[in-house]
Amino acid sequence: MVILQTAERSTHLDSSENVIYQRHLVAYKQASKLIHGTVLEIGSGEGYGMRELIPNLEKYIGIDKYNTSIPPDVKNNNITLFKAEVPPLSDIKDSSIDYVVTFQVIEHIHDDVLFLKEIHRVLKPGGKLILTTPNSTMSLTRNPWHIREYNPEEMKGIVKKVFDNCELYGVFGNEKVMTYYNKNKAAVKKITRFDIFNMQYWLPRWMLQIPYDILNRFNRHNLHDKDKEIVDSITYKDYEIKSSAGDCLDHFCVATKY
Repeated sequence: MVILQTAERSTHLDSSENVIYQRHLVAYKQASKLIHGTVLEIGSGEGYGMRELIPNLEKYIGIDKYNTSIPPDVKNNNITLFKAEVPPLSDIKDSSIDYVVTFQVIEHIHDDVLFLKEIHRVLKPGGKLILTTPNSTMSLTRNPWHIREYNPEEMKGIVKKVFDNCELYGVFGNEKVMTYYNKNKAAVKKITRFDIFNMQYWLPRWMLQIPYDILNRFNRHNLHDKDKEIVDSITYKDYEIKSSAGDCLDHFCVATKY
């Protein structure tokens, strides 16, 4: 079970994960500037984002399909954690949440429209959804853990099926980040060159998940061994969030319930 969680659950405890961890961290840093009141995080994961979100909150609610632990340095008595599959958001009342934060989750959800409808249901009028998900145009290979990924037009289109107001931004990396990205791209190409029949794109996802997990972990460790200086030196400050474009690494979407 641990292996099946690691590929999609970023952690700061593994130095080979630093580049992706910092990419996720910048989204939390930005979200922390926007939120107040009661916040629901869907996909609380390892819990590292919690420490970024809670300082200005009255209440934090976290939901994840696996157990989330409260980091030992987080001192807040108004934290509620649920272990549950979503959607639906069965334990959350209508119009009870000021902000929903959900990072790197929607790509794993079979019914993405229902997922967004449930978020809309639990938000108060004027409440906001803050969402990230990978930009498909920058993905290096098929990720069999993802049901789907979105390009910028698809991202805005799916959110606007449920929310009237949608502001679409992107997470971008500086030159150092993109140097790592291109080294990663070359390493992935070396692995996938053996897939002469493009099986990654037509085999069932379940057949590819464990091989992908193993190769993904191997590749990140190999990149860290070869380019330790780059991997270890990247911080969230090497990323920025600005207006969406086709070359953003992740979508950063803010949608408002009216």
